[in-house]
Amino acid sequence: MVPSLFLAHGSPMLAIEDTGYSQFLENLGQQIKPKAIVIFTAHWETDVLTISFSNDAYDTIYDFGGFPDELYQIKYPAKGSEPVAEMVEAKFKQAGIAVRRDTARGLDHGSWTLLYRMYPNADIPVVQISVNPYLAVGEQIKIGEALQGLGKEDIMIIGSGVTVHNLRMLKFGQQHPDAWATEFDDWLISHIQNHDVDSLADYENQAPHARMAVPRAEHFVPLFIAMGSGNPDTKAQIIHRSYDYGTLSYLSFAF
Repeated sequence: MVPSLFLAHGSPMLAIEDTGYSQFLENLGQQIKPKAIVIFTAHWETDVLTISFSNDAYDTIYDFGGFPDELYQIKYPAKGSEPVAEMVEAKFKQAGIAVRRDTARGLDHGSWTLLYRMYPNADIPVVQISVNPYLAVGEQIKIGEALQGLGKEDIMIIGSGVTVHNLRMLKFGQQHPDAWATEFDDWLISHIQNHDVDSLADYENQAPHARMAVPRAEHFVPLFIAMGSGNPDTKAQIIHRSYDYGTLSYLSFAF
């Protein structure tokens, strides 16, 4: 059995920099060996939940600019899995959640930078799924709940995003996190571990500094999908917490 994870993907530099967080991801990949990965990425937004549907190797999408040439040389040719995609599709339909198929899109950096550090051989099948950041928190949790139990089949669900993600507030070169960023994460940790869904659903009004931490929800909602997909009888675990550029959070959970 494997857990559901929320992992911060942060800067694309994650793929080539040697940091405490990149080392954590490498160790995590050595500890957990799923037979397939289902990943919800903040960098694929659609109105209708969309599932990558292919057995072929993915193209690597460089959906960023201005980074070192080394980053653009990385390829992550993981293959898809139509059987796993069909299983996921069926579970969504059974839960009354509308879905579409996509047969052409590659892996964006919300997916491949994490997976490159965890499973550098690209030898685990991947099913990539989009997010709709405009759905309420409760609806995001329901998307995850539709996939409960996949961990028992050694299929790992990953929500790839960031809890505190405000590019205008980055402070390059700053080693310590700003207090407002840690205060937001502190609030989030408390309410996630207490499974206080009502407060989480109202985070924009209740959480300190919520509008600075989450100016748009696309990086935030994968957290709730991962939360919903996990074991409801166990308490969420913080598996990593660090910060970059003063405000960029690498807070990560196992559910």
